Parts: sequence; structure tokens; C-alpha cells
Amino acid sequence: MARFFILPAAGIIAALSTHCVNRASTTNEIPSSDTSKLPPVEVQKPNTNYKSAVGGQTRIGAVKTSTPYKVEKIADKLDRPWAIIPMPDGSLLVNHKSGYMQIFTSQGKLVKKITGLPAVDDGGQGGLLDVTLDPQYAKNNTIYWSFSEKQGRGNLMAVAKGQLNVTAGTVDNPTVIFRATPALNSNLHFGSRLLFDKNGYLFVSTGERSILEGRAQAQLLSSGLGKIFRITKEGKPAPGNPFVNQAGAMPEIYAYGVRNPQSLDIHPVTGELWEAEFGPRGGDELNIIKAGKNYGWPVITYGLEYSGKPIGDAIQQKAGMEQPVYYWDPVLSPSGMVFYKGNAIPEWKNNLFICGLSSAHIARLVIVNNRVVGEERLLEDKRDRFRDVAYQNGELYTVTDSGAMYKISKK
Repeated sequence: MARFFILPAAGIIAALSTHCVNRASTTNEIPSSDTSKLPPVEVQKPNTNYKSAVGGQTRIGAVKTSTPYKVEKIADKLDRPWAIIPMPDGSLLVNHKSGYMQIFTSQGKLVKKITGLPAVDDGGQGGLLDVTLDPQYAKNNTIYWSFSEKQGRGNLMAVAKGQLNVTAGTVDNPTVIFRATPALNSNLHFGSRLLFDKNGYLFVSTGERSILEGRAQAQLLSSGLGKIFRITKEGKPAPGNPFVNQAGAMPEIYAYGVRNPQSLDIHPVTGELWEAEFGPRGGDELNIIKAGKNYGWPVITYGLEYSGKPIGDAIQQKAGMEQPVYYWDPVLSPSGMVFYKGNAIPEWKNNLFICGLSSAHIARLVIVNNRVVGEERLLEDKRDRFRDVAYQNGELYTVTDSGAMYKISKK
């Protein structure tokens, strides 16, 4: 597949990227050097002729990293990794879909296999999914993970917690604290990502399970499908949730109307929650998630059914429903994502890195004033499905569906 890259002088791109990053935290003005005037990185024909609600919402101008960096494969033959997160000692914790975890050094050497988790319904897109550390992990060794759990003839996405016992290679006292009901007979669209906010409450994303029965429930506050939740460490509704006092609504819901969100992170400057989700045929979205807001699925979308038929009334805007900050058509297939929080590579500071599955690359997005102003494709030459990405000490770590682990760092 042909790909088109913009290769202007390195100094121009470096100055542009650095300018964008610096302005992000100091002003509300859009930079006069608008990268949207550059040709986009995407040159393939879109699936639809739908028009964006605002300019710069898709196919933004391409940028190119000027700082020399290196990509190293530090581990291989991993068993279907789904999540990778850094540990306080610099090691890396990796979830595998079949139901166990592994700890690696920052150089990719296996330290320990972790077992003893509740059984997962390992089929299709299900299995052991995301993992995160308790904000007080250094004191309590507590971790939280999401997984697909068998329920009768169906299954659902569940969240559990326990104490990581590295010496014994087990998780002690595993306890399920939350379930995204109802259970459905589907092995697709579980979500799910886990992320603590600054107040110690846990964001949980869940998909609408793909089938039409679940799709419609993305708009129902009585259902846990197609939602962003905010819960306590015990799995209860977080104080201040927008629907706590609404009759018939699940009080754990923070936002709704999402399709299959496998990407969550908090902007290091603004503190806002960002999310990316799979669209159908076209229409993958990047959103800023706000309390009580409706993100539109399946009423509004920039995508089509996989058959090529329109979805619903084929509309892209509706009052009371949020527009994406950015969308992709053709799709990115966004899985894990992370903001680059350091300045080892200065032009990457506060940039967003999103794993692409079917697109087989990592998307780097330059963001200014909550708008995407530049896009770059990294690691296209690996020809792999990138599942998750983590930031640690100026370096990015990523795992792929083929079982590879890469480290991306400054040369």
C-alpha cells in the first residue's frame, strides 16, 4: 500500500512541532503556522463523502519527527499481549489475553510470570484485557485489571483487583469489583481501558458488544454497554458522577454513546480525559470525554456498516451529541494510547501516540488547544498490529498482536 510522507527541511518541522507544543500550555490562540495547510499523511480514498462538522477534524497535515530516535525490538514471541504498563522500579507489566501476566525488565528480559487470576472467557476479542496500578501501589501492591467473564450463555466485561505478589508469581485475594451488565452472547467489543484520575477514582471504558442488541444500548443509561464509567476502588459509583441521582440510570456511568473504546489517557497539561474508539467502516474517533456527555453512537457517525450500507439515518451531527476532536476514514483501528509526558524528544512533548491495529502503525498526533494540528505515522515498516503503548522516562514501549515488544528512544 502506497504511503505519502511530507519531508521538508528538518529544521522547519522541528520548529513547527516545538512551536505547537510550547503554545499548548501558554496560550489559547491557534498557531499561525497551521499544519493543516500541509498535505495529509492519509492519501487513500475515504469510505464516505460525509463532510466534517469543523475544519481540521480529519486528514490533518503530515509532520515528520526531526530528532533522531531508535526503535529496538527488545522481546519477541509473547503470547497475545493486550496491555503494557510501567512499574515503579522501571520494569514492565504485560497482560496476555489467555489469562496471565508477565513482568519484564526495561530491556525486555522476562522476570516473572504471574498467574492466579480469575478465569477469562478467552475467545474472539475477549480474554485478559487491561491492567493498571493502584495510585498507592508502592504501599499496598494492589493492581486492577479488566477481562471478559463468562455469564450464563453470554459474557461481559468485568473489573477485578488484587495484590501483586511478585516473589510468588501470583495475584493474592483477586476480587471482582464491577461488571458492565448486561451479559450478551458476543465475543466482540469489550473495550476496555482502565485509568485512575487525580482523585483516585477509576475510569473504565466498555464497548457495546458489536451486535445490534448491544449497539442500541449505547444510548441507554440503564445499560452498561458503550459507556465510560467512573468508580471507586471498591467498584462503587464515584462521588459527583453525573447520573447518580437519575432514576433508572446506572450511577457508575460518566459518559455514554461510545462504540468500542480501547484507548484512554489524561492530558498532562489540561488534565482532561481523552479517548479513542473504533468506528465501523470508517469513522474511528478521538474524543475529549466530559461528565454526562453523549458521544452519539450509533445515532451519529462518520462511518458505514461493514457491508457499505449507511448506519441509521446516515447523519453526522445532532443537537445534544458531541463531535469528535478528530476522526479517521479509512480507519486507524485505535487500541492503546499514551501522551508523551517528558522532553527527551522535545518535539514529542504532550503529543499523543495511538496504536493502530489494521492500520499497522503508531499514530503521533500534535495537539494544540484541544485540536489535532499534525499527524505522523511511526513504525510502519514493522507491518504489525500495535496493541498497546506505554510511556516511561522519556521512552515509549509498545507490544503487538504478533508478540513483539519494542522500545522507542532518543538516539
